[in-house]
Amino acid sequence: MRRQTILLQMKIALLGYGKMGKIIEKIAVDRKHEIVLKIDQDNQHELTTENLLKADVAIEFSTPATVLANIDLCFKAGVPIVVGTTGWYEQLEGIKARYESSDNAFIYGTNFSVGVNIFFHINKVLAKMMNKQPYYDVQVEEIHHTQKLDSPSGTAITIAEGIIDNLDQKNQWVNVMTDVNSPVDDNAKAEDVLIESYRIENVPGTHTVIYDSEVDTIEIKHTAHNRNGFALGAVLAAEWVADKRGFFTVADMFDLS
Repeated sequence: MRRQTILLQMKIALLGYGKMGKIIEKIAVDRKHEIVLKIDQDNQHELTTENLLKADVAIEFSTPATVLANIDLCFKAGVPIVVGTTGWYEQLEGIKARYESSDNAFIYGTNFSVGVNIFFHINKVLAKMMNKQPYYDVQVEEIHHTQKLDSPSGTAITIAEGIIDNLDQKNQWVNVMTDVNSPVDDNAKAEDVLIESYRIENVPGTHTVIYDSEVDTIEIKHTAHNRNGFALGAVLAAEWVADKRGFFTVADMFDLS
């Protein structure tokens, strides 16, 4: 059985070594951790159970096409895993059942940034307050860099679900990809939370919740200046989950309730 003590200096496997993986590496090393495995598209053959066993924890920021296989290998190796990749959540319930009935550890989140998770909490509180204000309608806007593969962003989905869970008039979200210079063409119904997605060069991530009425507009907004906040949160999650067992979300780590 893997040791249960808090690991102050961890050995980390990075599954996904693109821009985010490289920032995670720098932050992890600055926090006195050691990177023992770095996997990208050019060395997938090195991702083996034997190599994973060299690590105390894995941090997964790859692609929707590879994330499930990476989770499976970590499960077989018994290595705790932090999953920041999005675009695979249709498989989430199966992953949850597997980890809840095992001695392994798993934590995932659409966004590990401390600031974003504070934003998630404010969004839920505001949605509850707006239940008493029927004259406002709500929508979500998200802007990301053009290399982002999924739409809407996982963060935008979490925001929309936070609204749906706390605003009685809304029961589902719909997404439209649009251009900043074009009007939005959507078929959103009154009970839908519209998510407008934009892709612009060199934008790390901007998310806005907009409550609009005939007399005024209320907005809350989170703007990421770079990817460092996402990366730091992933390393904090690795430190948090390394001595635990079970299935967790990033909300469990921040515990903002």
